[in-house]
Amino acid sequence: MSSGVSSALPTDEASAIELRNVEIAFRLADRSEYRAVRDIDLSVAPGEFVTIVGPTGCGKSTILNAVAGLVAVRGNVRVFGAPLAGLNTRAGYLFQQDALMPWKTALANVAVALEPAGVPVVEARDKARLWLQRVGLANFLDRYPHQLSGGQRKRVALAQTLIRDPEILLMDEPFGPLDAQTRTLMGDLLLSLWSADRKAVLFVTHDLDEAISLADRVLVMSAGPAARIIAEHRIDLPRPRASTDIRLEPRFHALQRAIWADLRDEVMRAYDNAKAGPE
Repeated sequence: MSSGVSSALPTDEASAIELRNVEIAFRLADRSEYRAVRDIDLSVAPGEFVTIVGPTGCGKSTILNAVAGLVAVRGNVRVFGAPLAGLNTRAGYLFQQDALMPWKTALANVAVALEPAGVPVVEARDKARLWLQRVGLANFLDRYPHQLSGGQRKRVALAQTLIRDPEILLMDEPFGPLDAQTRTLMGDLLLSLWSADRKAVLFVTHDLDEAISLADRVLVMSAGPAARIIAEHRIDLPRPRASTDIRLEPRFHALQRAIWADLRDEVMRAYDNAKAGPE
């Protein structure tokens, strides 16, 4: 069911992520102000998986950056009930492009994520081995990034993020560069890992099928500028899920049609805005 976005959540515990009346604007080269998003009210409960879809350039990544503490906002951003001040140290951020160090092996790339916490090298490497095993790369510990496929690099990046045991996962088109088959496999791997400890997830994607397959809720954004959340859809598909199986279900296709009905006009509006160029 689509709605104006109440993002109603349980009241017996603080939301893992809460944005209220958030607006984000940027100063352009000509000193004018570009308002990227406005009136953003968004909550993610502990253990909830929320995806955001919307036209290109609507500010989806900007919202993730606000939750990460990377951009200034007008309004309120709270993390587990506390106002966010500075970087969000309780979140792990997985970007579209991985940040693997080319001179380090897969094992070293994952272990280095524990360095800022002062974890001893031997302990960090032991934990990295376990995480690479969990993501299916036990036999690739000594491979360098250039020796790995795109999907394998994503697995290393996922292990690199999860080894720190963040309470919140922020994911910005993390599987976007992958081919369709690998992308589906990565989605299923993510769901398997997520099911083990149910972290709060805020996941941005352009892929509607991916959004539905993964999420408890899908939020739809309008075209920018001054983009806002215009609809929310609760995904009432059973868990655990396998992407290839769930996408065959009639309910999946009904949800797909309903969400696309909200999204279609905004995608076309963004396309028309891009053709028209700046005013």
